[in-house]
Amino acid sequence: MTTVAGATTVSDFYCHQALAGLVPIDVVEETENVLAFRHTRPAYPVHIVVIPKTHIPSLTDLGNGGAGLLAEVVETVRKVAQKVEEEYGACSVTTNLGLYQESKHMHWHVTYRGESEDEIVAMYGHHDV
Repeated sequence: MTTVAGATTVSDFYCHQALAGLVPIDVVEETENVLAFRHTRPAYPVHIVVIPKTHIPSLTDLGNGGAGLLAEVVETVRKVAQKVEEEYGACSVTTNLGLYQESKHMHWHVTYRGESEDEIVAMYGHHDV
């Protein structure tokens, strides 16, 4: 647990377990400052998490990370998303904030949910053609 804003404690799975080496991770992409790995408890057929290697609270609270680190994280998200889209034909990218953010360490989910191309087209259509 990490103390935030006085006496509030929050969970930071990424600092306390993943980056600390307490759980095994399957690395997908890595830079000096960013790590992308397969989710340890995936909710989708393809579920990759991208995190900064230093503690950054969230997309709206960059802490001491600054815009340069955010740009490096987003570039890694882009590379991972491009690989997933090329392989599976679709990809979702999400990050959570506030009460939605279970682990208070900026992280991005890159997922392929498993729908077939027909299911995707039936749901979303082709509004760009």
